[in-house]
Amino acid sequence: MIKIKQFEGLSAYEPIWQAMQQFTAARDADTADEIWQVEHEPVYTLGQAAKPEHILNAKQIPIVRCNRGGQVTYHGPGQVVVYPLLQLSRYQMYAKEYVACLEDAIIATLAHFGITNACRKEKAPGVYVPMAGAAADDLAKIAALGVKISNGCTYHGLAINVAMDLDPFLGINPCGYEGLRTIDMKSLGVKATVQAVSDKVVAELQHILVSKLKLSGQGAADRSEIEEIEWTVS
Repeated sequence: MIKIKQFEGLSAYEPIWQAMQQFTAARDADTADEIWQVEHEPVYTLGQAAKPEHILNAKQIPIVRCNRGGQVTYHGPGQVVVYPLLQLSRYQMYAKEYVACLEDAIIATLAHFGITNACRKEKAPGVYVPMAGAAADDLAKIAALGVKISNGCTYHGLAINVAMDLDPFLGINPCGYEGLRTIDMKSLGVKATVQAVSDKVVAELQHILVSKLKLSGQGAADRSEIEEIEWTVS
């Protein structure tokens, strides 16, 4: 069973992070997996390996150091954030396969909305798109990953830029890369709501996970494996 939780409105980062940690620490072998859909208030987050010098000019945006992998990124309005809280052994996945699963779900989602050239970048997790009129290897980042695995269970997750104010990305070296350009779906001509993109990437992720459940013999690959729950947070 995979439970879907939607947080309405803009959510502060730290309470959600703390809730993920508490959920993961309290779960046992029978705890149902969950996928959380969130849109955050503006915040810079630094992963475990992040260097403070990658924050160039935070202005008034809060900075939170957290326990996910990766460097520094920005979350804010107009961005889809999805946090899968999964027990990886159920899906016969290790960390590398899990990251590929997240990237696959993002790439399929972008293709659904007409962005068919989204791709991976070697040694740089996330999803990228070529810049129009630029060299083939000149890529802009449209989606980021940041994962924590504790006792075989995942939290943190993925972020897709839908229709954002991209200026806060200029205040950092995104993901620790100086000069890395970021882009959103709106800049590529896509008119879509955060909710629509969030629902689609969750559906793509569900499809992958339920297929893996079937392969592992732990569940039937159909919608009966999915329970949708509305969770309103003020």
